[in-house]
Order: sequence, then C-alpha cells, then structure tokens
Amino acid sequence: MSADEFDPEIERLFARTPVMPDAALFTADVERRLQKGSAVRSLALTTAGLVGGVIAVREALTINLVSDGASATGAVEQGLRSISVNGQNAVMSGLDTAGLGGLDLSAMGGMQMFWIVAGGLIALAAAGVMRLSQEV
Repeated sequence: MSADEFDPEIERLFARTPVMPDAALFTADVERRLQKGSAVRSLALTTAGLVGGVIAVREALTINLVSDGASATGAVEQGLRSISVNGQNAVMSGLDTAGLGGLDLSAMGGMQMFWIVAGGLIALAAAGVMRLSQEV
C-alpha cells in the first residue's frame, strides 16, 4: 500500500468513533462527578464569603469616622461619634453571641500571616493531590 492510499484509509478509520457498550454508564459517572464537584465548590465559596463578610463588617465598624482635629460642628461630631459607637457595640455584641468577638487579626505580624496562609495552601494542595489519586 502506498503512502497516498494509506493516509486516507487511516483518516476514514478514525473519522468514526466506535460505540462502547458502557457509554451510558460512563456519561452518568462523569455527570455525577461534575455535580459533586460543583456542590463542594459552592459550599467552599459560600463559607469563604461569609467569613470574609464578617471580617469586613467588623473592620469597617472599628474605623474611627471622626478624628480629633475635624472641623465639624460639635453637634454633628457628637452625632457621628454616637452612631459609630452604637454600631460598633451592636456588631460586637452580635459577634460575641456567635463566638467571633475575640477574633483579632491585627495582632499577627506580616510574616506570621504569610506562613499561616502558605501552610494552608500547602495542605490544600496535598488534599487535592490525594483526592485526585483516589479518583483514578
């Protein structure tokens, strides 16, 4: 068989995908894995969003809105200070009720936070590798 006859024959053989006897089972297994992965992903994103939101609200309410050298009138300054303190007290009591009142991230140095995040990412990568090795 010459090279001119061989190439079109190979193309014809590979143009049609053979039907496997377990094609329906394979399709169902792939769909199940996709659904399972998306449920875990959505749970992780929801949890991260809630934790981030709580920290953001807590940090936003601990900002002193009125500095000592502000040029606002006394009544406006007192009103803003009162609103700020009332909001802080309400949020802190809600966080204390949820058990998150003692959460203080400002006490950690930059290097401590770096190593904590690095350790978490390494643990996450190791868990992912273990999961992938078990699925194969």
